[in-house]
Amino acid sequence: MNGYSEAETVYTRRFSPQNCAPPAALAAPFQSLFPICFVPVTSCGNDSCEYLLSSGRFLGEKVWQPHSCMMHKYKISEAKNCLVDKHIAFIGDSRIRQLFYSFVKIINPQFKEEGNKHGNIPFEDKISSVKVDFLWHPEVNGSMKQCIKVWTEDSVAKPHVIVAGAATWSIKIHNGSNEALSQYKMNITSIAPLLEKLAKTSDVYWVLQDPVYEDLLSENRKMITNEKIDAYNEAAVSILNSSTRNSKSNVKMFSVSKLIAQETITESLDGLHLPESSRETSAMILMNVYCNKILKPVDGSCCQPRPPLTLIQKLAACFFTLSIIGYLIFYIIHRNTHRKNKPCTDLESGEEKKNIINTSVSPLEVLLQSFCKLGLIMAYFYMCDRANLFMKENKFYTHSTFFIPIIYILVLGVFYNENTKETKVLNREQTDEWKGWMQLVILIYHISGASTFLPVYMHIRVLVAAYLFQTGYGHFSYFWIKGDFGIHRVCQVLFRLNFLVVVLCIVMDRPYQFYYFVPLVTVWFMVIYVTLALWPQIIQKKANGNCFWHFGLLLKLAFLLLCICFLAYSQGAFEKIFSLWPLSKCFELKGNVYEWWFRWRLDRYTYSIWASSCKNKAECNELHPSVSVVQILAFILIRNIPGYARSVYSSFFAWFGKISLELFICQYHIWLAADTRGILVLIPGNPMLNIIVSTFIFVCVAHEISQITNDLAQIIIPKDNSSLLKRLACIAAFFCGLLILSSIQDKSRH
Repeated sequence: MNGYSEAETVYTRRFSPQNCAPPAALAAPFQSLFPICFVPVTSCGNDSCEYLLSSGRFLGEKVWQPHSCMMHKYKISEAKNCLVDKHIAFIGDSRIRQLFYSFVKIINPQFKEEGNKHGNIPFEDKISSVKVDFLWHPEVNGSMKQCIKVWTEDSVAKPHVIVAGAATWSIKIHNGSNEALSQYKMNITSIAPLLEKLAKTSDVYWVLQDPVYEDLLSENRKMITNEKIDAYNEAAVSILNSSTRNSKSNVKMFSVSKLIAQETITESLDGLHLPESSRETSAMILMNVYCNKILKPVDGSCCQPRPPLTLIQKLAACFFTLSIIGYLIFYIIHRNTHRKNKPCTDLESGEEKKNIINTSVSPLEVLLQSFCKLGLIMAYFYMCDRANLFMKENKFYTHSTFFIPIIYILVLGVFYNENTKETKVLNREQTDEWKGWMQLVILIYHISGASTFLPVYMHIRVLVAAYLFQTGYGHFSYFWIKGDFGIHRVCQVLFRLNFLVVVLCIVMDRPYQFYYFVPLVTVWFMVIYVTLALWPQIIQKKANGNCFWHFGLLLKLAFLLLCICFLAYSQGAFEKIFSLWPLSKCFELKGNVYEWWFRWRLDRYTYSIWASSCKNKAECNELHPSVSVVQILAFILIRNIPGYARSVYSSFFAWFGKISLELFICQYHIWLAADTRGILVLIPGNPMLNIIVSTFIFVCVAHEISQITNDLAQIIIPKDNSSLLKRLACIAAFFCGLLILSSIQDKSRH
């Protein structure tokens, strides 16, 4: 079935719209990435809770994808942290009991499914003070009503979450009679006001009945047909949704389990109860509904409210708004001036008299235009990843989702090639080509979720190390050949590397270390600069005159290597250095600098059979820094073999290589989602068209930001030293103000 699972095929037949394919030529490379089309909706992120409870699809056979949002897989510690001092009550029949067991096992996996099947079952975790109860009420009758009514009394402690549902016993006991359905409607009508009252202070969920697999049902359950179940579900929905005068009922319908059951009920042992994997999915959905708004996990966008604007974000919005207004005013004035100076025709000679007009663009215009465009782009960033206007979905890795796009871009890269202007080792065109294909591979790796496949993960680590090697090699070559250690060069490089990230830290309310690659290349640039700039300054011209200077350079590099090894194996010393204020503001993530130490150490020295055979990421990462250098040097030697291959380069890859840094950073917010853990959905209902459109916008934005950065670098970092020092003083004042505002925000949050 072209790599589709049976569950995917069934779900696509049942729930997909008929017209769900973009033009074949455009969709071909991405079809394997998103093979399933799902039900389109008109609204997005704000209704993610409702979508989580009511719709979704299977990725593969076991992974459930809620429609429009990302579902977090809760660990034991996270579940206990969310549910501390909470009381959850499950009320219903054996199917609700199954859901109860699966929910409890998220908190305590060792909990045994024991006890009286037709009785109440308690659970309590005394350390976190979590209490979860199952109350046996297999029918919607007076007994269930009395249990619920007790909680509505003011003097009684109410559960924080109530999960209820029942119907199959009523069908079974009364042999599926119409009178039983009428009585069910009357009983649920009497219970509905009580549930509504509880829903004002607690989270109340009514679980709709899952379908059954009629062929597997025992003789005493044959009357429980899917037709009867649908009738009972319809009754519950119509009564509970109309039980309040408000426009919307506070009792939430848990109907998503029906969709899950439709794909998995054939795996049931008795035709009535779901397999364990399916009820675990339903329990995890319940955990996401309640806990996402409390813990706010990065990869759990379902049910998360939009984060409030910070003071820094508000100031940034004002700045960009003023820039846009300023540019429009400047443009209108300039346009009117241009019209006044428009060439006129000499009526006597019939020739044009051309006025002398200064066509050069002023720095002020470039500045306003750049910030105007940047403001519009940042508004798009915010809408994509902060305003909950667009959907986000989880990734799901298969080999085809990674390797088919790789083959496609490889063909394009080979097809578009040109002759190089120079053939020296690692010339500019060659390094741009190298950066380009590596960046495209990394992008495909991220969007396909290939980090779950260890051999691919380790090869991508080599690409990151190679990128750092190229950066270091380029900066070292510049200083070694030209000997330009001036402050202008340093400021230009630091500005180009960090401008976009600083803006995103402000607009998206993210720490600097969040964009870990930029801190890496920035720190290594400064390490190279300081090493070569310190006395004695050794450059190529000086070393060619006296071989003694080569020995001096080797001593410098050897000392640098010792320092790197010491910091790499002395985590305490490393963390003490980078925990100092204000460095800590740049390199902390989640309150500590461990992530920065891990990233720095991983690629500090800057493997296929070995990468495929290592057992786990921890083992591979430990040896990666020493082994990856072999892969990098091998590629350089192979790529620079004299002959035809050395005289040409891929213009396709080189084009992407020139904007590789912007591509790497922009993917976080306008192509992927949730720290690259999910996928941004601009066009719901058509995954293939969505990836084409979002990719086109993403690449265009990255290219535009690259141009904006270059334009601003020429203005903000002038060559004149006196002007540059004044600008640096202003930049220092800006960052001081930013640190003060950030400290104020941190205090207000705590």
